[in-house]
Amino acid sequence: MQLDVWQAFFAKYHMLFIQGTVDTLIMTLLSTLFAYALGLPLGIILSLTHKKGLTPNHLIYSVLGTLINIGRSIPFIILIVFMIPLTRMIVGTSLGVSAAIVPLTIGATPFVARMVEQSLSEIDHHLIEAAQSFGASIFQIVYKVYLTESLPSLIRGLSISLISIFGFVAMAGTVGAGGIGDIAIRYGYQRYENSVMIVSIILSVVLVQIAQSITYFVALRIDHRKR
Repeated sequence: MQLDVWQAFFAKYHMLFIQGTVDTLIMTLLSTLFAYALGLPLGIILSLTHKKGLTPNHLIYSVLGTLINIGRSIPFIILIVFMIPLTRMIVGTSLGVSAAIVPLTIGATPFVARMVEQSLSEIDHHLIEAAQSFGASIFQIVYKVYLTESLPSLIRGLSISLISIFGFVAMAGTVGAGGIGDIAIRYGYQRYENSVMIVSIILSVVLVQIAQSITYFVALRIDHRKR
């Protein structure tokens, strides 16, 4: 496109992209927050009840692990449709930003739980044994050893979770959730506006790169092992 064509394009669509970006950020960040509120405790329970955990329990680990694996196996686009009745019950509608957060949270929670379990499994067992030798309780070990020592890994996992949920948000746009994905489908694909599709892709790449850069910087700053 020539410069004047791009100027006309942004004059026509800039407010649409601004709103789409805001909607995408709201859905991504809130869904990530809620998914971690649910997934972090689940990941800790998985770590504790693992056969090498502090409180091994095969039954709890197997049942919880199976449920999480089932949740991870459901394609997100199917999950959105399947959860429409529940979404309407919770927020009163199946369309829009607030409605999308429900299936986004449910879809991301199993993924987050496994990410947390993986991060906790990387902790040096000598640190856990040292805490036990000092008489630390399970809660103290979880808080002061598990979460503290695995924090850099958890932050890196957060980066992966954000990117995955961002992809879910784009898919949610195909069923009326709004955001950049909705713009790409309704204006780029259905109306054959290639320029809208291109800008949507560029904007998505920029947002993902910003998220990756921020989480990488934070993880590097708090990782005492790198100093």
